[in-house]
Amino acid sequence: MPSTALGEALHAWRDRATPDQAGLTGTGRRRAPGLRREELSQLAGISADYIIRLEQGRARNPSPQIVEALARALRLDDDEREHLFRLAGLAVPGPGTVPRHITPGVHRLLDRLHTTPVAVYDATWTQLLANPLYTALIGAFSGPDLNAAWRAFVTSTTRVRHTPQSNGALQELLAADLRRTSALYPHDAALSELITQLRRRSGHFAELWETGATAEHHSSRKTIDHPSVGTLTLDCDVLHVAGNHLRIMAYTARPDTEDAERLALLTVVGTQSLIG
Repeated sequence: MPSTALGEALHAWRDRATPDQAGLTGTGRRRAPGLRREELSQLAGISADYIIRLEQGRARNPSPQIVEALARALRLDDDEREHLFRLAGLAVPGPGTVPRHITPGVHRLLDRLHTTPVAVYDATWTQLLANPLYTALIGAFSGPDLNAAWRAFVTSTTRVRHTPQSNGALQELLAADLRRTSALYPHDAALSELITQLRRRSGHFAELWETGATAEHHSSRKTIDHPSVGTLTLDCDVLHVAGNHLRIMAYTARPDTEDAERLALLTVVGTQSLIG
């Protein structure tokens, strides 16, 4: 049984959240309405064993990153998120840090777009959340590859087909966006470390950073080479959430096209292991 205020709160919020509310489908019959620890583990990217230890009071000092991930997975509102940070003995991230909290309203918006590949990125271009169809389309990322700039400058991990020109334009855009973000949040430690590592690992990023390259996001069409459904050319739009600088990236297909048919097929098979 829970033995700390933190454990009690996590257990209560997990019991409160239903799989449907958390964006999970096909979970079958269940004895209790709330989330299983394994489901919360999947949503938050934290081991189920660690969640058990948190709830039982055997783990008492979660990192800010873990607390933020739990707040997103449990869909806590702003007040509940602040309470969770305090229960964990942590300072609530202030206005000088990059916002990484996804509001319940944005969660609900994504729930209603289940036939559209959608992901939420923070102002550093680190992926915070992706719906199953986005993951099926673009692939699952972890670690540093959750950051789009890291993928663009360091690992080149992508299913999007690029020409040298389109890749260069993307890199200029990401470098310029990070420059703007660093001006807004000069004291964010994770952002500073990301920029330091990018400058160290990529000479091209360092050059763009030094020259102060500027670029702005525009709607674009991207060609994606998918290992199961073939090639899709889709419209890619980036929407900004007012007040917290989150970016919502959405892919859509033009109606009555082969691309629309392939995206519809991916909607059916997207949660299966075909995507590799």
